Amino acid sequence: MSEFEALILGLIQGLTEYLPVSSSGHLAIGSALFGIDGESNLTFTVAVHVATVLSTLVILWKEIDWLLKGLFKFELNEETRYVINIVVSMIPIAIVGFFFKDKVEEIFGSGLLIVGLMLLLTASLLAFSYYAKPRQRGKITMKDAFIIGIAQACAVMPGLSRSGSTIATGLLLGNKKEKLAQFSFLMVIPPILGEALLDIKKTIEGSAEAAVGKIELLPLIIGFTAAFVAGCFACKWMINIVKKGKLIYFAIYCAIVGTITLVSTFF
Repeated sequence: MSEFEALILGLIQGLTEYLPVSSSGHLAIGSALFGIDGESNLTFTVAVHVATVLSTLVILWKEIDWLLKGLFKFELNEETRYVINIVVSMIPIAIVGFFFKDKVEEIFGSGLLIVGLMLLLTASLLAFSYYAKPRQRGKITMKDAFIIGIAQACAVMPGLSRSGSTIATGLLLGNKKEKLAQFSFLMVIPPILGEALLDIKKTIEGSAEAAVGKIELLPLIIGFTAAFVAGCFACKWMINIVKKGKLIYFAIYCAIVGTITLVSTFF
């Protein structure tokens, strides 16, 4: 991977992680255009995902600080309930990570057919959540958090947007859109950091060749930086978009890109 390719892929990851268009799908498309093998690109993918998590920490630091201060009061307050909901939302993705990680890695190297299909599924989910008008309830419940967590676990499929799946699922459950983007972005922090730690552990244990492939340090740094900067802008922008309920435009975009991707697999 060259420095230019790392820069472009980092920007793609940073911009699309928060927009409901699937960062993994766009990374797969970008990698295919550059001729980069999906499996050997795994560590780069993990690195740019960590970069976008750090951008979440920067943009949502006030909310994170509020949660931490409330949590360390060691009482069942609003902040503690919020953290419990985040932990509950992590259960499905933890199950996928522990028991199906190898299968997921195989899917990421399986070509663009699955990406195109999942982008069309993302478009359908976003459109359905836009036109469906469920009655809005109050705060996100523990049951809601678990169901949204299932949506996040399904979104390990390349092309199925994580933010799109979690936000659309929350909207269909009747949760207020003002709260969903924040919850969606916060709930992804532990799983991605956990994935990064597992990748580092694999490298330390001597499986560096399997984990890192042919990714050199400089492209990794460039991609990480690009993803972080782009992620800061995209995170803030997406929160405002969700509040305004403009997800239908992303459904149209995913439908177009998904169709083009599917057609390209036959030529």
